[in-house]
Amino acid sequence: MKVLKVPPIEDGTVIDHLPPWTALTVLRILGINEEKKYRNDLLVTTSMNVKSKRFKRKDFIKIENRELKPEEVDKIAVIAPKATINIIREKEVIKKWKVELPETIDGIISCPNDSCISNDKKEPISSIFNRETIEGELLRFRCEYCGKTIYPDDISKYIK
Repeated sequence: MKVLKVPPIEDGTVIDHLPPWTALTVLRILGINEEKKYRNDLLVTTSMNVKSKRFKRKDFIKIENRELKPEEVDKIAVIAPKATINIIREKEVIKKWKVELPETIDGIISCPNDSCISNDKKEPISSIFNRETIEGELLRFRCEYCGKTIYPDDISKYIK
């Protein structure tokens, strides 16, 4: 069997330990599809549903010549709370950390309740969701205003 290896990147970001089949959602929330129109230096490598020692399966993304902003990392944490971010410079990892899912998620998720005040275009209110966990396991996100819940498997539909 021939194995295709992914070359290291010179400078940029590696997003590792994504749940299987979530890499395309991460690329969408990072706006990578829009950037391709403007950046010829942006090289993106995506692997999906690959074997992992730590998890059974995972996705990962390598983005050459781009470092993530804190608000982008927060969005990734919402759909991949066990992801790891690696900042690469001159082919060396200079910073590595696990994303942290905050207790309160402000302005990242749209409420699925059309009647929620956070969806009213006339009101300058951003959505606020509180995460609900039991024994450290994420159960769901609950809207601060209307109480509507979103479950982790559905969260990607509501990311702004």
